[in-house]
Amino acid sequence: MDDVLQYNGKRVVVTGCASGMGAATAAILGELGAQVIGLDVKATDAVGTFVPVDLRSKDSIDDAVTAVGGPVDAVFSVAGLPGPPFSDLDTVLVNFIGARHLIESLVPVMPEGSAVACVASNAGLGWQQQVEALMELTSTPDFETARQWCEDHPERIASGYAPSKQLINAWVASRAVDLIKLGIRLNCTNPGPTDTAMMPAFEEQAGKALIDAFVGPSGRRSTAEEQAWPLVFLNSPRSSYVAGEALHVDAGFLGAMVTNRLVVEFPTE
Repeated sequence: MDDVLQYNGKRVVVTGCASGMGAATAAILGELGAQVIGLDVKATDAVGTFVPVDLRSKDSIDDAVTAVGGPVDAVFSVAGLPGPPFSDLDTVLVNFIGARHLIESLVPVMPEGSAVACVASNAGLGWQQQVEALMELTSTPDFETARQWCEDHPERIASGYAPSKQLINAWVASRAVDLIKLGIRLNCTNPGPTDTAMMPAFEEQAGKALIDAFVGPSGRRSTAEEQAWPLVFLNSPRSSYVAGEALHVDAGFLGAMVTNRLVVEFPTE
């Protein structure tokens, strides 16, 4: 079957296109015949069209949205910060607040049948037990209000990375209810440890032993391409009845934990 995932000729936006999962996603989409518009703070010539964006800045996002134009058939929200050495606020701005603002700003030019896939993380596991608290921030109406909420509640975003990934999970589950009524599907993935340029930062702040504790029964970290393909699958028209879901791309880590098939001894100081 030709063009089985139905991306040929589609206009797609990929954030974080200059490296890691974003670069891998953009490359796959290009091979599938999509018109790839790549967004990143760092320039790259590896995409058909590159648009600079700093997800910490509303003005930068608004300029990027204008440059992208429409229509947009799929958004791959992959850009992210690992936490330290970046501030908690910057991490949440890039990973959630700025990502959300970009997506919401593109919704008006997304036709029925389009889709959005966000990258969260298995660092966000357990968000369901905190959903009411998380919804305080995910329910803020816009970029500036969300930023102010973070500035007023620094203790609620402490460490930056894990809270930002919990926020993505909570927002996707809730916002998907509204977007599906417009014919737009919203989902996310929760990757396990992946070999990308951010991994040294994770190891620096958490330690290699803790990162390896989340590898799961496969005994290895994933590649960027192994995380990119599930994103491509989620946003494909072939996944037309998949919405509001979190796809755990973790080689069985979550299932093993839930069923007591994997005992993880988290390192302690």
